[in-house]
Formats: sequence, C-alpha cells, structure tokens
Amino acid sequence: MNWQQHITADPKILYGKPAIKGTRISVDLILEKLSYGETIDDLLKSYPHINREQNLACLAYASDSMRSESVYPLAS
Repeated sequence: MNWQQHITADPKILYGKPAIKGTRISVDLILEKLSYGETIDDLLKSYPHINREQNLACLAYASDSMRSESVYPLAS
C-alpha cells in the first residue's frame, strides 16, 4: 500500500494534520472510528466520498508512523 498517494499534510488544511487528499477527513478520525469498532464498510456508508483504498491508506500511514517511532524510558 502506497499511502502517499492518498494521504497529505497541508498546513492550510486541518492545521497540517494528515488527511485524506481532497477532503477534510483526518487520518486520526478514521483511526479513532475504527478503534471504536466501526468497520470500513461503516465508514464507506458514513463518508461516501471516500473509498476503501483511502481508508486502508490511513492504516498504512499509521503503521509506517509507528514503525519509525522510538520510545525511551523516562527517568523516575
């Protein structure tokens, strides 16, 4: 999945939050709805102007973002 074809971050749209290209639907909104138990089919009904591939691109973006994240323990 090449999420770069579907996801953009433009400072003029949603203050630069990653969003589905051509929309004001943020990646974190899609991820939040999926985490609440909605399915991609539910999202397609709620947002008929986005498609399955765009929803999957949100997941791929999140996966790539987490893969490159480093976690360091905090000193107590």
